[in-house]
Amino acid sequence: MEKDNSYIEYNFKISPLQPASDILIAELGEVLFESFVETEDGVLAYIKKDDWSDDILNAIEILSNPNFEIDYDYKEIEQENWNATWEQNFSPIEVDNKCAVRAPFHEKTNVEFDIVIEPKMSFGTGHHETTHMMLQHILNHDFEGKSVLDMGSGTGVLAILAAMKGASVIDAIDIDNWCYLNAKENVERNNCEHITVLEGDASLLAGKKYQVIIANINRNILLEDIPKYVECLTNDGVLFLSGFYTEDIEIITAKCQEFKLKYVSNLERNNWVAVKYTK
Repeated sequence: MEKDNSYIEYNFKISPLQPASDILIAELGEVLFESFVETEDGVLAYIKKDDWSDDILNAIEILSNPNFEIDYDYKEIEQENWNATWEQNFSPIEVDNKCAVRAPFHEKTNVEFDIVIEPKMSFGTGHHETTHMMLQHILNHDFEGKSVLDMGSGTGVLAILAAMKGASVIDAIDIDNWCYLNAKENVERNNCEHITVLEGDASLLAGKKYQVIIANINRNILLEDIPKYVECLTNDGVLFLSGFYTEDIEIITAKCQEFKLKYVSNLERNNWVAVKYTK
């Protein structure tokens, strides 16, 4: 049977916006929605037509929460229209006056680290709080000559900034084929010769060693994979984790401490967190 490369776009209108939009994105991610654009009044969410069904939203609890009013409609978008869709919704961002993440059709900005990301359907344009905070962590850390893993790399934006900051060897891994292909394009676009983009999961880490590991994934996958990260983290190595909420710090930190990692600090943005641990 021929694979359908079309996507379904849901347009959610949310009132009040927070924290409902963050919760909605997290819950949609659990049912195979793979990319999101936050709008002024809600969220655009995308899922492959092959992964979609009429009852796809039945498991989304936030939709029945009486504290929020959430309306939506949806439509099918052919794959060849993705670039036009993203250009319409994608805007550049700037992080701490040091790093810009923009599309090729945006004007170059006068910052130290200028990252160009083709706005395709991959998570990690810098707009989401978790990506933004991970970019902040990278800006504040010394990557010169370091070996780095970017796990759940999406567009590859975090790996690209690590490369721009002097990392010598970088693996960027994502389980999604679309993300894998998009990251390869973005790595080439930003002339990052030291980044190897791989398609797969934590099973690819066997026998590897890294001085810095970056993982921006959802809480449950992090809890499952933290032991694997620790195994391939060098002594005195650093682990940056994000993709979860402030209330999840306790359970994530407990798992890290179980494997002798030390909590150092965390950033917080709209109840999302990005945490730094050391081995």
